[in-house]
Amino acid sequence: MQTKLFHIPIPVGHENEIQEAAALIRSGQLVGIPTETVYGLGADALNPDAVAAIYEAKGRPSDNPLIIHVPKDKSWLDRYCVNVPPLAYELADTFWPGPLTMILERNTIVPDRTTGGLDTVGIRCPDHPVTLAIIQAADRPIAAPSANTSGRPSCTSAAEVMEDVGGKIAGIVDGGACSVGVESTILDLTVTPPRLLRPGGMPLEALEAVCGEIELDEAILRQMKEGERPRAPGMKYRHYAPKAPVTVFTGAPFKTAAAIAQLAGEGSGVICFEEFQDAFPGAVVVSLGSVQDKQEQARRVFSALRSFDGTEVAAIFAQCPDPAGLGLAVGNRLKKAAGFQVVEVE
Repeated sequence: MQTKLFHIPIPVGHENEIQEAAALIRSGQLVGIPTETVYGLGADALNPDAVAAIYEAKGRPSDNPLIIHVPKDKSWLDRYCVNVPPLAYELADTFWPGPLTMILERNTIVPDRTTGGLDTVGIRCPDHPVTLAIIQAADRPIAAPSANTSGRPSCTSAAEVMEDVGGKIAGIVDGGACSVGVESTILDLTVTPPRLLRPGGMPLEALEAVCGEIELDEAILRQMKEGERPRAPGMKYRHYAPKAPVTVFTGAPFKTAAAIAQLAGEGSGVICFEEFQDAFPGAVVVSLGSVQDKQEQARRVFSALRSFDGTEVAAIFAQCPDPAGLGLAVGNRLKKAAGFQVVEVE
């Protein structure tokens, strides 16, 4: 299959290309779409065959549920979810469009293939004008997991989408680099108190300011066990992994840098804060950005993990940020890439 690349400028123009991309979605085709978090592999969320094609293109396990993307319009929330609590509307008013996915009871119009067989659905409004225009033009919710091959680091540029799934999908919309760089935060509102299922681009602290108490799901901190059923994308399976094995080091940055320096050398890869780039002679070193700049760390983490696949490194050692703010999401992605192989440096 030849994959068409759409170049749509911001502010949104090229109305004919918006309509063409939307027509592909309506016809059951797959289109790579930009969001503020990562690029998504988009399809009509109400078309079971189109959704099945997402799983096939990604090599994604069928019990891994998808998120549907909608405009900031409460009628769409009510259309695809039932028993919506008042808190959901408050969160949508506060944080949408933005990197927040809410887990709600699904309307039966949303097919089992989209929800992974669950009676709930993840729903969000992406903060990207091009994709919002495509959703409006298609007049359908778009199911859009990250546009990478399953298990690989997520894509934050159209070129990375082409590298992973080019030739398998009908089109890719180039909307520029992703401004956030990690997937959306997933909050389950079907339980009390709400439960954080995946940390992401919306910091936990911002949600707590609206929700009050929020529980953290155990899957954030450990690998899910065999037989456990994921309630949201990214919970159960190894994700974000480069070809070489990853080990994550947590603790004070100068201590983790020293611990990695004792292990890293020729044939090693290192993901580190920019303050320590010169501490690993002989290793292939990629910077996450400054210790203090977690927004930059979030933007760089997936490209950092991907960068080693073009090298001969046999092992990758990564410094982990503290869990405040976006550090919780960046650390979660690194730990999942490592299969939770973590060294805690005292």
